[in-house]
Amino acid sequence: MDRFKTIVALGFPIVVIAFGLGVYTGYRMFKPTPTKAAANATLILTALHDRGFLVTQTYVFDQPVTIDRSSGNAFKDFFFGEKITARGTMEVNLGIDLGKVAGDDVSVQDDKIVVRVPKASLFNSRLVGPLEVQNDRGVLKRLLEADQGYNDALSELSKQAEAAAAREELVSRADDRAKEDVTRLLEYVAPGKTVEVVSMGE
Repeated sequence: MDRFKTIVALGFPIVVIAFGLGVYTGYRMFKPTPTKAAANATLILTALHDRGFLVTQTYVFDQPVTIDRSSGNAFKDFFFGEKITARGTMEVNLGIDLGKVAGDDVSVQDDKIVVRVPKASLFNSRLVGPLEVQNDRGVLKRLLEADQGYNDALSELSKQAEAAAAREELVSRADDRAKEDVTRLLEYVAPGKTVEVVSMGE
């Protein structure tokens, strides 16, 4: 009886270890593994998201703006009229937000990669250099308001510069440059593959 207990005591751990090794070996052999294409798509998506907003085109505008707040009534304008004339150099940056590229926008097939990217949009606009402001105001407006019209002038300059940069031909140029830049990036990330970059909606 003691001998039987000894055999059971020694054999049980061996059975448990053998069973565990069998389960582990089966898992290693049959566990699902990501396909090479899926792995490449994930790598590409990560590389694009890491770049964030990609500025692809910068435009510089330098033209005066006028903000006329005259009422047309000479007597009223003598006291409260206002005409702001300003000039400054504005820089406007366009590009694409690569953070908006989703998994469905990346396709990897054999040796070809196809990626859909957003259309070019405004990134920012900013004043470059000094802002010259001339403000012709009525008598009482000068006394009651210390503001020289700087903020209003800058806002109008930004508005007009952004509108000028939104012209179709300039946005199209930013789109083309974006495709070139993303193509170069992906050729570096996935060397040896053909890369095709298209705009969303095409």
